[in-house]
Amino acid sequence: MSTATTIQTREVVSHSESETFEVGERLGRELRGGEIILLDGPLGAGKTMFVKGIAAGLGIDRENVTSPSFTLVNPHPGRLLLYHIDLYRLDEGATAAHAVDLDEILVDENAVVIIEWAERLGRYPLPEHAWRISIGGDGDEPRRITLSAGDALNVIEFTR
Repeated sequence: MSTATTIQTREVVSHSESETFEVGERLGRELRGGEIILLDGPLGAGKTMFVKGIAAGLGIDRENVTSPSFTLVNPHPGRLLLYHIDLYRLDEGATAAHAVDLDEILVDENAVVIIEWAERLGRYPLPEHAWRISIGGDGDEPRRITLSAGDALNVIEFTR
């Protein structure tokens, strides 16, 4: 007998960088470890600010969080270990996953893994429980932050 996960979707509109940060921070406070967050959005959408908010919610100094475009993976110790991964500079496919040792990172149940530009993983088999967060907008207009996750999303309040 298999139990299917119910996917919940929530959308929040952010009117500023500080609001984007706050949404991430609220999410970070609720994370318990083992979460995999696939973060999507165009350049300038506020992905790094959102990750800074998650980091703050995990007790990590937001100033230590930068886009890992050149280093690919930035680990940040806090209440939980945060792996911030950026695949922007990699070609699509399994080589992207191998370039960041994703197989090793995903087994850490005491960590939170955030993967920017996760579409570059191609057909890499991600666990079903991975969260998908999309940020739309470029700063000139309100950002739409869409969160899709399993039942755990029910316990998190994203609206003000």
